[in-house]
Amino acid sequence: MEQRTNRRPARENARPEQDTQLVYGKNPVAELLKSGAGVDTVFLADTLPPQVAAYYGALAKQAGAVAKQVHAAKLRGMCGTDSHQGVAAWASSITYTDLAALLELAREKGEPPFLVLADGIEDPHNLGAIMRTALLCGAHGVVIPKRGGAPVTPTVMKSSAGAAARLPVARVANIGETIRRLKEENVFVYCADMDGAPLCRNNLTGPIALVMGSEGSGVSPLVKKLCDGVISLPMAARGTGVDSFNVSVAAGIILYEIMRQRGAGEGAV
Repeated sequence: MEQRTNRRPARENARPEQDTQLVYGKNPVAELLKSGAGVDTVFLADTLPPQVAAYYGALAKQAGAVAKQVHAAKLRGMCGTDSHQGVAAWASSITYTDLAALLELAREKGEPPFLVLADGIEDPHNLGAIMRTALLCGAHGVVIPKRGGAPVTPTVMKSSAGAAARLPVARVANIGETIRRLKEENVFVYCADMDGAPLCRNNLTGPIALVMGSEGSGVSPLVKKLCDGVISLPMAARGTGVDSFNVSVAAGIILYEIMRQRGAGEGAV
């Protein structure tokens, strides 16, 4: 079946983010979910047979998307046609790049590489916020995994205030292998973790990559072992039960300090 797409109409279900499209039809949606492209939400008509709905629900979960059951009439209104076959998905049209392209961008600008690696960040709002900060702090790109983390979805686009469409994003098979490649390129790789050296004691100039870990467990042990250094953020409210910063907040603090030390950005203090 030929893939069908439809730009989101300006009505009840509209969202403000750009470069999103509605893909509908059983085969197009299945292939989209299997491709690893950024998918936000999968809509399943309430008339679908249970086994079919379960199949697409499983595909959505594997792709990091939300599966939502809707009335068949509502799905028809979203697609503007009856040929949706009971399945539709909102997808981001972002084109991923690779690590080599990020490093080349830094070379073209005559700057030491400055990258952000997301090690299992699952919340698209956090990923979007990190991308927004990365762009504003002068990073050359963000690296995300193909599995075990949020892809760039419309929710990420919205949370990044459009930064996800401007900042190059590389999607890699393995974060650990990416760190090894960066070290071969003489890029110093830091990760953020509570047992690291305080932020203010680290030299964050030169070629650098910052790894931010998942919301629940932080940076994975293998990735942490591969890093050249570990950064921590001192906190004042010890013993209150709030024992860490949100990952996007922590990333913002560290990325701004990297920008400050690199001397980039007007008014950086």
